[in-house]
Amino acid sequence: MAVVSTERAVEYFSNKLDFTTGPVELKHMMDVGEDINIVDVRAPEDYADGHIPGAHSLPRSDWESFAGLSRDGTNIVYCYSQVCHLAASAARKFAENGFAVKELEGGFEQWQRHNMPIER
Repeated sequence: MAVVSTERAVEYFSNKLDFTTGPVELKHMMDVGEDINIVDVRAPEDYADGHIPGAHSLPRSDWESFAGLSRDGTNIVYCYSQVCHLAASAARKFAENGFAVKELEGGFEQWQRHNMPIER
């Protein structure tokens, strides 16, 4: 069994905390009025079926436009689920272009599982 590097673990978990958030934490940020901007990168029809309140729809075909992104606050990006990599891909692209980003861990699936409000 390999020995785990504690230095690498500290770096990994520090990065995880810096660049991800969970549904409960996001709801708290919304409730206290933190300077965040929520971005849904799922397909437009899925956004229309229900999304996190106040989220902007920015499907993959529109990523180049950066429409709805904020340069002033942190953009919280989400997709479908924990195993969906759309949000991570979008977050990387947006960060490469100077936007502050975090990924919502578990995506819309976890938002729903925590019985958080949904806007249609």
